[in-house]
Amino acid sequence: MLGIAVLLFGANKLPALARSSGQALGEFKKGRQEIEDELRDAAKAEETTDDVSETTADGTE
Repeated sequence: MLGIAVLLFGANKLPALARSSGQALGEFKKGRQEIEDELRDAAKAEETTDDVSETTADGTE
């Protein structure tokens, strides 16, 4: 696999390719984490809204 990469990109370009791949992977992970956090926050907000609705619906607090 490494031999194919050397043939395709050349030995001089491999460090730059690895660096840019690592940065891209880091950005992907960061974006995924942000989306997961937003979904988690939305679920908590929905949960809180449901709790308030249930309390108001049966007339108790």
